[in-house]
Amino acid sequence: MLSARAVVRNLPPYHPPLAGRDGLRLDFNENTVGCSPRVLACLRDLSGESLARYPETKPAEALAARHLRINPEELLLTNGTDEAIHLLCESFLEPGDDVLIIVPTFSMYEIYAAATGARVIAIPAGKDFAFPFDELLARVTGCTRLIAVANPNNPTGSQASCGHLLEIARRVPQAAVFVDEAYYEFSNETLLPQWREFPNLFIARTFSKAYGMAGLRLGLLTGCAQHMRDVRKVSSPYNVNAVALACLPFALADQEYVRDYVQQVCRGRAQLEQMLCKLQIPYWPSRANFVLMRLGAFNAAFIRGMRKRGILVRDRSRDVGCEGCVRITLGTLAQTEQLLCALQETVAELGVLEAKPA
Repeated sequence: MLSARAVVRNLPPYHPPLAGRDGLRLDFNENTVGCSPRVLACLRDLSGESLARYPETKPAEALAARHLRINPEELLLTNGTDEAIHLLCESFLEPGDDVLIIVPTFSMYEIYAAATGARVIAIPAGKDFAFPFDELLARVTGCTRLIAVANPNNPTGSQASCGHLLEIARRVPQAAVFVDEAYYEFSNETLLPQWREFPNLFIARTFSKAYGMAGLRLGLLTGCAQHMRDVRKVSSPYNVNAVALACLPFALADQEYVRDYVQQVCRGRAQLEQMLCKLQIPYWPSRANFVLMRLGAFNAAFIRGMRKRGILVRDRSRDVGCEGCVRITLGTLAQTEQLLCALQETVAELGVLEAKPA
């Protein structure tokens, strides 16, 4: 009888709660207003003939490489960051290899790595979700083949120092060191293109967050040309759809749109953190487009109260160390004003402040 491989049968399913998302979308770290008007104009102008052809990626990859000031051979466009993770696992992992991840973090690192038969070693983040540099290095062995780090991290918003990440790449040359910079635009710190010094370093970016193109599934993976040639071998020749490729030049050309949105998000992030401090609600300072806060026993009721006011926020209680936590995405300043009003009303309705010890 046909059966999936044992490692696949034992994988934890990933079911993002995407159904019934009516309201202000502050739950999935998406851009809350959508893509650039230039991208929308491109979509309207697409012809049926352009969609009947197999997509050609090389011109778009050359354009993306110029934008990042790297060589085209050092870049591969991917079907979101998820595919970049998948391709690295397929390229470098054998059954029995070790993969190190810091938890809590993006769940697809574990899922794609475990699917290869590799052993995933989860290292808890430090106090206040600090990057556990020493603890990670202590878990490195001769079997370590991949180290995956989201930077800034999701769902905590914390950031590892570039110095620590480069030191890991230096000390563990036998492992692919994957740095997921999905939230780079909101932190403005990058390791690009440090693989010139550390060839085992790979960096991913996405157009799902600041660029507002999550529905087009467009990301990119960068690394040294020699390793990227091998990664490209396991990639589908048509992995990125023609619509996303057509929109990419217009998205990159409208940096003013991206900068304006990012500035609003960062200002809103500061306003939310100030409000949480005023309300004495524990939270963790963020370098991404969201803030993680802890409401404890009020968690589920808070989520329901916010939904009642037309705002969706994300329960992160199942993540390691995040019991009773809610993650809130930031959008425009007008949306942040709406968020803060709803947050104060919900907190007052639930009596969160009254329940705190004096």
